Amino acid sequence: MTDDATRAEEVLKEHRESIDRLDAVLVYTLAERFKHTQAVGKLKAQHSLPPSDPMREAKQIERLQRMALEADLNPEFAKEFLSFIISEVIHHHEKHQE
Repeated sequence: MTDDATRAEEVLKEHRESIDRLDAVLVYTLAERFKHTQAVGKLKAQHSLPPSDPMREAKQIERLQRMALEADLNPEFAKEFLSFIISEVIHHHEKHQE
């Protein structure tokens, strides 16, 4: 292998290690987020509050899209990602209402 190819393999390995660490951060962050949303769902069920709050959800999506722009991330991707998470949270909240 040439020196350039060897260096490319080293850089590739470093990028992949960073990606693996970031994937772990994402998973543990989502788990922490869902712990809080589960608590919110239980609280809403105890007080007969609706499982979703469309105004808050819209504000959160707008907020995340602004952050995505600042972070040089596709805001449409950010919107779809948060919308997916919100739908999962609402599903959990509806389960608490049953």
